[in-house]
Amino acid sequence: MQKILKLSELEMFKSGKILNINCKGEIKRRLLDIGLIKDTKIIPVLKSPSGDPRAFSIRGSLIAIRKEDARNIEIEEVKEIKEIRE
Repeated sequence: MQKILKLSELEMFKSGKILNINCKGEIKRRLLDIGLIKDTKIIPVLKSPSGDPRAFSIRGSLIAIRKEDARNIEIEEVKEIKEIRE
């Protein structure tokens, strides 16, 4: 069973999969427009000096999201399985 949490709680460089965006109006439309849709893989990769906003890797792009908005995005933490080659 995977762990469900808010995007704001996802640790740096850990993978998550978007489950739901719990906001309305213009901000929800903006998040959907930048590619935050259900089942999209998202990884926090950069943090500003103040800690907010953080930059996330989404569909090959880097997108900055404020903590205030990240609290409204539910994700499922995804365990990465690396292939071992001999």
